[in-house]
Amino acid sequence: MRVGTGESAVVLLQAVPRPASSIWTRAYLRLLLCGDTVCAMLACLCVLGIRLVTGAFIPVVEFVLGFGLVIAWPIALMMGGAYRQRANGEGTEEFKSVFNGGVGLMAAVAILAYATQTAIARSFVMAMLPLALLATLYYRYRMRKRLHRRRAVGDYMRQVIAVGHRESILDLVVQFRRQPYHGMQVVGACLPENSMDVDLDGVPVLGSFADVASVVERQRADAVAVLACPELDGAALRRLAWSLETSRTDLFVAPALLDVAGPRISIRPVAGMPLLHVEHPEFDGTRQVLKTVFDRLVAAAALLLLAVPLLAIALVIRLTSTGPALFHQTRVGKSGREFRVVKFRTMVVDAERLKGALLEANEFDGVLFKIRNDPRITRVGAFLRKYSLDELPQLLNVLRGEMSLVGPRPPLPEEVGQYGADVRRRLVVKPGMTGLWQVSGRSNLTWEESVRLDLRYVENWSLILDLQILWKTWSVVTRGEGAY
Repeated sequence: MRVGTGESAVVLLQAVPRPASSIWTRAYLRLLLCGDTVCAMLACLCVLGIRLVTGAFIPVVEFVLGFGLVIAWPIALMMGGAYRQRANGEGTEEFKSVFNGGVGLMAAVAILAYATQTAIARSFVMAMLPLALLATLYYRYRMRKRLHRRRAVGDYMRQVIAVGHRESILDLVVQFRRQPYHGMQVVGACLPENSMDVDLDGVPVLGSFADVASVVERQRADAVAVLACPELDGAALRRLAWSLETSRTDLFVAPALLDVAGPRISIRPVAGMPLLHVEHPEFDGTRQVLKTVFDRLVAAAALLLLAVPLLAIALVIRLTSTGPALFHQTRVGKSGREFRVVKFRTMVVDAERLKGALLEANEFDGVLFKIRNDPRITRVGAFLRKYSLDELPQLLNVLRGEMSLVGPRPPLPEEVGQYGADVRRRLVVKPGMTGLWQVSGRSNLTWEESVRLDLRYVENWSLILDLQILWKTWSVVTRGEGAY
């Protein structure tokens, strides 16, 4: 049913059958529940089995307690939020929920035993529950990877109606298509009245802002994504939320600050109004010192561990092409300071001289120069670039404090000369060997996409985010995708 624009024109939707996607969601949650329980059962059997093998006497009450903890395990995870539908396949949030539920059960058992002076075998608290937690986290990781593979071919997707202006909807469509593992697929759009006949890259325009509720009913959509636009103010969003209550359709609202997320954002009630409070990013202080110490320690350890492979790569380069093994190039670092980046040479010696003749073949928009099949790249260099092995000597730059393990891409001086005011924001932090651009498509990204990812990192950096990016980098690099 239609939702009008006036305060008195709000009409609630009648209950409609849930779409097929909610069916797979419930089935997936049941699979998680069974798997988590099996993980706890295996942990219990493992601990009890070891005690039996070592000849320890196990009273019957401990068998009962062990299997009681198996039953309590999924309940604790549920209380920690591990079975919320919105956390399916979202990685950090899902793992955090599992961790909180598991640790909560450990603490509850230990406190209850102490408070009641009940003798509980230490093996349950010190071995079974931690083992169950590790097993469950690994099981969730494998299930998450399986879910991502299914979503990559179009399965297990949530149907989304996008509401906003053409440019913002197109950006959302591109991001969802590039990263299908989020499980969101835009199946229709609602635009302002005066812009209904526009092209949205294959996404049909199904109505205006006043038709959102009826479009959701017709399409049996799972969610509505409202992008920042002045027409949809607080009152309009409130009426839209009311109209979606009966159908239980999720409502997502994108704030105007699209690149700011995480702990920097909080909602605070002021004078009866919920205001979005945005804290300033931290570029100095204790967190920055910790990042610097972490970078240099990891870089030093990596150089020691990889010393022999690095020498082997250098030897192969020298034997297969004329010229030095290392390539030095001036790049721009934090606050615009220039430094000499160190990489393995992947091109012929006179590559810079040949660049002028190849400018017309540039396949990258913006200020970057990249060619998918660059004739200047040697055969060994192509292999090194595919797996990012050519960048390993940059560990020396990290050790010298010129670069970080994670950060924006280190630009050339001529690229910085073409930067606008917004793009120069990338220079407020040290450039990195890897970053969001590395784990989100590498050279397959457009200039605008790479800039947006770098700015997103600058606005939301943290040591936890660095660890996540480093973990994802390993997977991206071993697949060799998007590098040329």
